[in-house]
Amino acid sequence: MSSLGRLAVVAGASAIVSAALVATLTPEPLRMARFGVDGFAAGSPKPGSGAVAKGPDGHFWADAEVNGRPVRFLVDTGATAVALTPRDAERLGIDVAALKPGYNVTTVGGSARASAVTLASVSVNGAKLENVQALVVSEGLDVSLLGMSYLGRLTRFEATRDTLRFEP
Repeated sequence: MSSLGRLAVVAGASAIVSAALVATLTPEPLRMARFGVDGFAAGSPKPGSGAVAKGPDGHFWADAEVNGRPVRFLVDTGATAVALTPRDAERLGIDVAALKPGYNVTTVGGSARASAVTLASVSVNGAKLENVQALVVSEGLDVSLLGMSYLGRLTRFEATRDTLRFEP
């Protein structure tokens, strides 16, 4: 048998032995510590804690008050600005028909036009900021996004596996 043939036999035998070992070894289960920190307790965050819990879909959804009215946001650190759907903008009293789109934006749905607005206040579970820049996106958004024009003005925001905490 040639040296190449012997190499192939040794490599094959090695692969079989390795596979058998991997299949028979039972690794220890991973043990994880849980720390109790204010605002990060299991379950729903406490009102006024500036925290939001992860939804069952794995995303962080924030039920905010914008200009005193409720708006449900998907928290999106990849969004440059708070982005409102036309429907949410209208519910906030913004005359969408009177807006002059001055920005080209890219959404998950493709390119769209957007208009800049200033929101008097945005509050997420007690983390309130005033005069927040936002965009009303003409099309391509199914939900409004809580982007960096809000998040970037916070003193800090921090994520755990289950919770996002905002500090104004």
